[in-house]
Amino acid sequence: MAIIDVDRFIADGFVKLEGAVPREVGDAARALLWRQMGLSPDDRAGWKQPVVWASDLTGVGAFGQLMRSPRLAAALDEICGPGGWAPRGALGMVPVRFPLPPTVDDRGWHIDANAAIPDGGGYLCSGRPESMLLLVLLSDVGPDDAPTRIRVGSHRDAAAAMAGLAIDPFEAGPLVDAASAHRPLAYATGIPGDMYLVHPFTVHAADEHRGAEPRFMSQGPVFLTEPLTPEGGNALARAIA
Repeated sequence: MAIIDVDRFIADGFVKLEGAVPREVGDAARALLWRQMGLSPDDRAGWKQPVVWASDLTGVGAFGQLMRSPRLAAALDEICGPGGWAPRGALGMVPVRFPLPPTVDDRGWHIDANAAIPDGGGYLCSGRPESMLLLVLLSDVGPDDAPTRIRVGSHRDAAAAMAGLAIDPFEAGPLVDAASAHRPLAYATGIPGDMYLVHPFTVHAADEHRGAEPRFMSQGPVFLTEPLTPEGGNALARAIA
């Protein structure tokens, strides 16, 4: 039985994986991040910044349960093919968005850096991606709670715009933004334990928090075992063929 709708992923450039882990695992991970930040869900006076960056670099406890989810592994097999992806050992970076007015506008449309610079000097946005994006929800995220905005079907526009290129992410952003501006929007909403598997060319952006509770959601790469090209046989390749 399929874990996800692969045809929807091919058409839309992303798919939601509901209940990748039980809700209580996501709740436990969020509690660990509250402690890491030195803040409390019960003390709003301490919420002074619209965005606070937390992280998991260890994969211990609830974080490891998220990354070792059998449902996640099965979904990645369906998208990348068995052996087509490398397991993540940790959750990675977690931007926590608080219900406060933004001090800077970080909501630009973009694709994530997806290929390493050969000399180890960082990452570029490449027409031959080496990773895809995984969003992991660790709090309840509704339409007003700063969900990631996703341009549905934009992976095809960005793939065409990025063909043959390997450029700085700040250069790639305006390029893929212009190419995909006509696309309809979807929002990465859900509950703790839900995940979104996002094609490396899918154009997405942050959103302002208009709700009442902080939004916890990790965003990290899942590395591919081979660079993505339209000639491949997996769902990632068929999505841009």
